Amino acid sequence: MTRNRKLVLNSATLVLCGLLAGLVVAAAAFPAVAVSGLAAKAGAESFEKLPSELTTTRAPQATEVYASDNKTLISRFYDENRQDVKFEAIAEHMREAIIAAEDHNFYKHKGVDAKGIVRAFVANSSGETQQGASTLTMQFVRMSITYTATDNEAVVAAGEDTTGRKMREARLALQVEKKFTKDEILVRYLNIAPFGHNTYGVYAASQFYFGKQPKDLTIAQSAMIAGLVKSPSYYDPLTKGGEARTLERRNWVIGQLVEIGAITAAEAETAKAEKLTVKGQRPPNGCTVVKPNHWGFFCDFFRRWWLEQEAFGGNEYDRERRLNGGGYRVVTTLDPKVQKAAKDNVEKRLETGKRDALMVAALEPGTGRVRALATNRTFKLDDPANPKNKPSSNPKSKGKRGSYPNTTNPLLSGGGGYQAGSTFKIFTLVAALQKGYPLAYSINAIDPYPSKYHGATGTSACPGTDRWCPGNASKSLVGVHNAWSAFGKSVNTYFVPLEEQAGAANVVAAAQKLGIRFLNELDMQMANDQESADAWGSFTLGVSSTTPLDLANAYATLAADGKHCEPIPVTEIRDLDGKKLDVANPRCDQAIDREVARAAIDAARCPVGDQSAFGRCAGSTASAAYRDIKHPIAGKTGTTDSKRTASLVVTTRSLSVAGILGDPDWPETTNNMSHDIVNPAVYETLADAMAGKQKQDFAKPSDKMAYGSQRSIPDVACQAVEQARSRLEGEGFRVQVDPTPVPSPCPAGSVARTDPGDRTIEGGLVMIRVSAGGGAPTTPPARR
Repeated sequence: MTRNRKLVLNSATLVLCGLLAGLVVAAAAFPAVAVSGLAAKAGAESFEKLPSELTTTRAPQATEVYASDNKTLISRFYDENRQDVKFEAIAEHMREAIIAAEDHNFYKHKGVDAKGIVRAFVANSSGETQQGASTLTMQFVRMSITYTATDNEAVVAAGEDTTGRKMREARLALQVEKKFTKDEILVRYLNIAPFGHNTYGVYAASQFYFGKQPKDLTIAQSAMIAGLVKSPSYYDPLTKGGEARTLERRNWVIGQLVEIGAITAAEAETAKAEKLTVKGQRPPNGCTVVKPNHWGFFCDFFRRWWLEQEAFGGNEYDRERRLNGGGYRVVTTLDPKVQKAAKDNVEKRLETGKRDALMVAALEPGTGRVRALATNRTFKLDDPANPKNKPSSNPKSKGKRGSYPNTTNPLLSGGGGYQAGSTFKIFTLVAALQKGYPLAYSINAIDPYPSKYHGATGTSACPGTDRWCPGNASKSLVGVHNAWSAFGKSVNTYFVPLEEQAGAANVVAAAQKLGIRFLNELDMQMANDQESADAWGSFTLGVSSTTPLDLANAYATLAADGKHCEPIPVTEIRDLDGKKLDVANPRCDQAIDREVARAAIDAARCPVGDQSAFGRCAGSTASAAYRDIKHPIAGKTGTTDSKRTASLVVTTRSLSVAGILGDPDWPETTNNMSHDIVNPAVYETLADAMAGKQKQDFAKPSDKMAYGSQRSIPDVACQAVEQARSRLEGEGFRVQVDPTPVPSPCPAGSVARTDPGDRTIEGGLVMIRVSAGGGAPTTPPARR
C-alpha cells in the first residue's frame, strides 16, 4: 500500500470513528465526503432526523400440514420457501461461514463498520476491486425493510443504491444492535436471507441444495450456501456455467474461514477437496405435488376449508396469504391407516384410469373429523401442452377431455354432487319419528303407489294423469311393512306414503339438519321454498345431489345420537410462536333428539346385515357388510333410476364410511353402476379401519320410539268384510282390505284374519285378509 493511500485510509477512519462516537453520521454511508468536516457535520444533522426504530415483522414462512399422527408431512404451502430455525439448530460452521463471507468484524462492530466502509471506499476508488461496505446488521435491516413494505414501491426503495437508503440502514443498524444480541441478529439474518430458487433462510437452503437439516451441514456445504448470498442467480450451481462460479465462490469462503480463524488450513484443504454435489430438490408446495398422490383430494379439502375461515382474514385473498406465509403448523384429521385402506380398496375395485369414479369418504361421528378421502383419480391438472386425460364420456362434450386419470375437482367433498338413491330414505324415517310415527308403524306397500305428488311424466306417472306413481325394485316387495322391514329391503312404496304423512318439507329439513347440503341451483330452490319442498315427493328416493362426505356425515350424526358436527380437516393449528388456535375445535350441535337418532339407527342396522336391538330386521340389501366388518353397524344402499349411480354408507359408533360410484363427466350416463364395485370398497375400508378395535354397540331406543302406544286389535275373523272394517275403524285404526283371497277355514269372502293379528300402534294400519274358504288357517306374523 502506498504512503498516500495509507494516509487517506487512516484519515478517513479517524473522521468516521470520531463521528460514530457521538451522533453517527452520513460519512458512514458515503465515505467519499468523510474527509470533509463540513460535509460530515451536515450529514450528521440529516442522519439525526432518520427513523431509529426498525419494524422487525417476521418474513413469510411456509405452513406445514401433517397427518393426524403429527409426523407424516402431507404438504407445505408457501409463496417463499422459508422456515425459521433456532440459533442452536444451525451448524457452527454455517454461522461462521456467513460471517466469513459477508462481515469479518460482525462480533466487533456496533452495527456499522467504519474501517470496513473506508476500506471499501479506498479499494473501490482505486479501481482494483469492488468491495461492499454493508455489515450483516445493515443487510438484515435492508431485508427487514423489504419484508415490512406495504407496496411494490417501498420494496424497490429498500434496495436502491442511494445515499439516503444507506444512511437509513446505518442509523437503524445501530438501533438493532442495541435491541438484539449479536447471536439474535445472526440467526435472524440466516432465517431471512435469500439463497436462490425461491428458498429463503438457511433451513430452506440446506433442504433444497443438500437435503439436510442446517445443523448437519459440512464446512464445504456451509461455505457454498454462505457464498450464494452475494448473488444467488450468478452463483447458481444448477445452471450452465454456474457450477464453476459456485465452486470458486465456495472455495473463496473456505479461505475466508481460515482468515477469521474459524478453521485450520488443513480443514480448509479437506473442505475444498469435497465434491460439490447439490440435489436441487424443491419441497412440495400445494396439493398438486402431494406425495403419495392419493392425499391430494384431502389436501384440497383442507385448503378450501382454510379459505372459508374468517379467523384467517376478512377475505379469501388475505386467508390465502396467511396460509402461504403464516408459518403455521397444522395437524389434520387425516388418518394414514384409514386413508391407505380407502385408497387400496378403491383401486382394488376400480383402478385409476377408468372412466367411472369410485369415491369413498370416512368421517368420525361426534367430532366431524374427516379421516379419509379416496378416489380412483390422480390429483393433478391435465397438462394442455401434454394431455394425458382420456376423452370425456359425455356425448355432449365431444372433443373435450374427461376428468380421468387426472383431476383437481373436489369429487368427494364438493362440486355438483351425485344422486345417492335410497340412502335418503333415512331422512323420511327421521321426519316420521319426529312426528310420532314409531318404527312399528305399518303401511301396505302396493306397487305402483298412486302418490299425492303431481308433475310426473312418462312411465313415472300414473296412467292418464300427472300423478307420480312410484314402484319397487321387485314385485315381491308388495305387502305390509314396518320401518325395519321396509328399510332393510328398501321398499319405495313404504317410504313415499310415509313421506306424505310426515310432510316432504319436514323430510328435506331433516336432511339439512343431519348435514346434507344442496349443491346445485335447482335443489337449493326446492329446499329453500316451503311450498316446493312440500311437493318434492321424490326426495325420499334420493334424487337430490350429494357427496360421499355429506352422506357419511349424515349417518355419522345418527350414530352420534343426533349430534351433528361440521366436517373438519384439522385437529390442531399452532402459529409461529407455538400458540394453539381454537379454530380447529369441532363444531357440533344437537341436530335431532337422541331417541329419534337411536330409533333411526336401529332400523338402519337391517340393510347391512346387522340385527336391530328388538330383533325386528327382516331382509337386507348388503348383508356382506356385517359379515366382513364384524362390528355393530348401520347403513343403507342406494341406487338411482337406470342405475346411473350406486351408493353405500355404513357406520359404526366411531367411523362412518360412504361411497358413491358414478361418472363425473356424464351424471346422466346410460351405463349401469354396479354395487359389486362400490359396496365392497366401502365395507372393506370400514373393516380394515375397525380391525383390532373394541366393539361398541348402538344404544337401544325406547319402546315408545319402537312401538308407540300399543292397542289390542279386535278379533274379526269370519266376520263380513264391511262389518269388520266398521268395527276396526271405530277403534281408531286405519283399515285396508287386501283383495287377494287367502286360504282360511272361514267362509269365502269373509275375513280370514288381520295383519297384524293381535296388537299394533294407536292409529296404525290394520290389513284385512279376505278368506278364500276351504283351507287351513294361517297364522299372522307376531307383532313383538
